[in-house]
Amino acid sequence: MSRLWYEKKERSQPVNHKYNLIATKEDVNAKQATTVKAELESESFRPNLSDPSELLLPDQIEKLTKHLPPRTIGYPWTLVYGTGKHGTSLKTLYRTMLGLDTPVLMVIKDSDGQVFGALASEPFKVSDCFYGTGETFVFTFSPDFEIFKWTGDNMFFIKGDMDSLAFGGGGGEFALWLDGDLYHGRSHSCKTFGNHTLSKKEDFCIQDIEIWAFE
Repeated sequence: MSRLWYEKKERSQPVNHKYNLIATKEDVNAKQATTVKAELESESFRPNLSDPSELLLPDQIEKLTKHLPPRTIGYPWTLVYGTGKHGTSLKTLYRTMLGLDTPVLMVIKDSDGQVFGALASEPFKVSDCFYGTGETFVFTFSPDFEIFKWTGDNMFFIKGDMDSLAFGGGGGEFALWLDGDLYHGRSHSCKTFGNHTLSKKEDFCIQDIEIWAFE
């Protein structure tokens, strides 16, 4: 009697190896599809660069690209200014901006090896007052990637003269300030972007600068 019950129980619980195999293949295919999708998404955020960047790593470029204004997407990055090529002069920097009609990305590396900078909604120029729009933002990779966009508190985006170039304002401090020799810089928290200090120290020495246009 017990043997008959055991045989019936065994027959009532068949094991379908075929279904298990199909499920396994589906899992593999799903993982492969996810991997391909991630790779495609990564590729879509890798712009073409006119020159290799000496300051940004590929993954840093991808992170920045995701936050650029929509009107820059699809355009190659063109290196319009670099201290290695053009020297350290704010006057020269302004000269390289002439004729541009595109936002520009400034990337700074300081003597501590920290990388940070700003996206300006328009090319840098000498101005008696602040200019720019809410597309402007500041960012840092020191120590981790952070981006600080317009808070709406004021419109102190960009201001430049022959002696300095500054981003943000409010409370008497700039988010980022560079001197006319592009050697000394300073970073503080400010109301425009609600940022903390972008560099490791408030006062820093500039090692290199790259400025990229989108055209």
